[in-house]
Amino acid sequence: MLTPFDLLMGFLGAIIGILIVFLIIKILFLLTLQKTFDAISRENRKMDSGQVWLLLIPFFALAWNFIVIDKLADSLKLECEARNIPIEEGRPGYTIGLAYSILACSFIIPYLNFISWMGSLVCGIIFWVKINNYKKA
Repeated sequence: MLTPFDLLMGFLGAIIGILIVFLIIKILFLLTLQKTFDAISRENRKMDSGQVWLLLIPFFALAWNFIVIDKLADSLKLECEARNIPIEEGRPGYTIGLAYSILACSFIIPYLNFISWMGSLVCGIIFWVKINNYKKA
């Protein structure tokens, strides 16, 4: 028979496992951002690629995310213009990235957190795919 301690340890193990999975996904996302910044020539890069790792800092990342998305969109725009690559957006990835950031921030609002978390997840995946496609171009 399971004791309350066994149940607690199982619950904590599950929580730690979920956190590890989310951390791995976050690291893969940040690697994509870093490699995208690295693929942009230095004169068009508005931010050092290593600064994306500041997004691992809890709560600070909520504000830093806006800056990273802004600098990445400007850098991609300059790089596309320099390479004469046609772009569909004025600032590549900015709109969906901004939606992702706003929804991530609204996660702390009670009663909206689950809805905003789901929206943030969807927008984050779309942003990730879009940025990865720009990296390949």
